[in-house]
Amino acid sequence: MTKSTIETEHICCALGAKQYEDAVSEKKRWLAERMDEGLVFYRLDERAKVFIEYLPAQMAWVPIQAPNYMYINCLWVSGRYKNNGHAKQLLDYCKEDAINRGMDGIVHIVGKKKYPYLSDKRFFEHMGFELIDQAEPYFQLMALKWNEQAVDPSFKKNVEVSCRNEGISIYYTAQCPFAVGILEDLRKVAESKNAPFHTYRITTKEEAQNAPTIWTTFGMFYNGKFITHEMMSSNKFEKLLTKLLSAE
Repeated sequence: MTKSTIETEHICCALGAKQYEDAVSEKKRWLAERMDEGLVFYRLDERAKVFIEYLPAQMAWVPIQAPNYMYINCLWVSGRYKNNGHAKQLLDYCKEDAINRGMDGIVHIVGKKKYPYLSDKRFFEHMGFELIDQAEPYFQLMALKWNEQAVDPSFKKNVEVSCRNEGISIYYTAQCPFAVGILEDLRKVAESKNAPFHTYRITTKEEAQNAPTIWTTFGMFYNGKFITHEMMSSNKFEKLLTKLLSAE
């Protein structure tokens, strides 16, 4: 995908869902801006969720330190396209690109176990990635190094995963259409329960690299405590919020 083709091509996420049309447009603008910073969006030539999105780690919108590494924003293969070798092909494309740019390795954020919207750790282990750092409550940084003399990547140690607001606070970027697309539905649920609801859109790399959440695409807090990175339906959020309110 290039800046000249991105307006006429699909970007895999939220295919055909009218609810997310504006969010997809915002994602395309975000991608186009990041392409000037070295981002690559590479997908299968089908109407499918089969793609990889990556960029130099120093330009990544996450609080990590990984000089001269490539960072994978997202690697997604879904539906009938699974188990056909596409994920390996996409990862190999990223690796070849990183080597050609003179980089030392690749990094990616996963979960301690399988979580929605986080990559499956087992796949990356199978592909030779190793656990390099951890951050509360369940985030892990995986790295594939081909220069053993290179410094190990890490999460930024000065990042405090918390915020000061009462009620629900959500930090997010335009990097995922689902994050932008669900906010108003969640706001309505919070208002129906008289729960304070705050949203904070991260708009620069600097903000993201010093954000109070590891996975800056979407981070939900309640009364200052991190709750989840999961972008969820209004029904699931209502159940979660009811549980949080009843525990007070």
